[in-house]
Amino acid sequence: MSPAADGARIVVVGAGPGGATAACHLARQGLEVTLVEKSAFPREKVCGDGLTPRAVRHLVRMGIDTSGPGWMRNRGLRFVSRGQTLELDWPESGRFPGYGLTRRREDFDELLARHAEAAGARLLTRTKATGPLRDRAGRVTGVSVTGPDGTPRELGAELVLAADGVAGRLAVAVGIERLKKRPVGTAVRRYYRSPAKHRDPYLETWLDLRREDGRILPGYSWIFPLGDGRVNVGLGVLNDSRTGTMETRRLLDTWLARTPGEWGLGEADNADGPLRGAALPMGFNRVPHYRDGLLLIGDAGGMVNPCNGEGIAYAMESAELAAEVVAQALARPAGPSRERALEQYPAQMAHRLGRYYRLGRGFSALMARPAFTSLVTQNAVRSPGAMRFMVRLLSNLTDTPASDALDHAVKPLIRVTPAPRPVP
Repeated sequence: MSPAADGARIVVVGAGPGGATAACHLARQGLEVTLVEKSAFPREKVCGDGLTPRAVRHLVRMGIDTSGPGWMRNRGLRFVSRGQTLELDWPESGRFPGYGLTRRREDFDELLARHAEAAGARLLTRTKATGPLRDRAGRVTGVSVTGPDGTPRELGAELVLAADGVAGRLAVAVGIERLKKRPVGTAVRRYYRSPAKHRDPYLETWLDLRREDGRILPGYSWIFPLGDGRVNVGLGVLNDSRTGTMETRRLLDTWLARTPGEWGLGEADNADGPLRGAALPMGFNRVPHYRDGLLLIGDAGGMVNPCNGEGIAYAMESAELAAEVVAQALARPAGPSRERALEQYPAQMAHRLGRYYRLGRGFSALMARPAFTSLVTQNAVRSPGAMRFMVRLLSNLTDTPASDALDHAVKPLIRVTPAPRPVP
């Protein structure tokens, strides 16, 4: 089918990091792409605002200048647990830089979307995708949208990329449901003014997250410096049938009460904005990532790392791969040849991350056991060597080929993890 007059060869739904990255790479390859965003910029998103070296790598690949105002560079991670503190710098390798960044999502997403627009993508804001268009065979042929004036219309497309977040409405509409046995987390965050912490060179993570009754929980809390007088403060926990429903907002208050008073955290007068929360879809909890003309990117495909809750890097990684596959597919005639090319997207996602995410799901299951979580929080920070190994593994920062002893230690764990079974 040829796209409608006001459509494009590709429609990308959602202008978060995944959608904007996909639109940018597609436009750079000379393809006609429309990027649809339901909100107006700037707009808030619930996030820790932290970018690991894995995410920084993708910003560099997009040509984003991270040296100007709004960016805060960090050296590594500071872990706090059971009264112990340990600082570790990010590992540097051939693939990944030795630094991370922070930037508020309020303007980070717009920066990426405008970068895609400058590359040639058509950006439609205040335009809500209400559902997929489908032909008689059930193939997705575009999306129906409602524009700023409330008028419904149709955007035809040869392919649609769904970057519409955790709810995955387009995926659900074509029958791709969430796998309920795979992990989901809950995160809350709030901004605070903190002259004492806002230029800290480390991202601070507290591992001994506790309930009021002292029970250790599977998750962590954070203080991420933004460099502009503010910090992003929050926590994330696993939702698991063995641990029950988490009272995340109360947990945040309980944890903030433990922080030093001179930091000014938890004090109402220092709060800069409301407390916000969101779900974290982890470990490929919605598959397959391609079906009938629809590709899933980032949170829409459940691509948050189950080991550390990181989502931006994987949204951008899946977006770049999707753009590469789509470009190859659209160079072929519609039909079986094009479909063979498109099936490379879920195959390559599984090849790159399938074993690692299966390992991560196992780690998440262990962390849901109080005895294991207590053991980790009590002992890990006491051993710098063990924590360097954990950072390399849980942040997925191994080099290819392996470049040092830690890489050689981590890679066999991933390699011996059974590959996940394909989902039709």
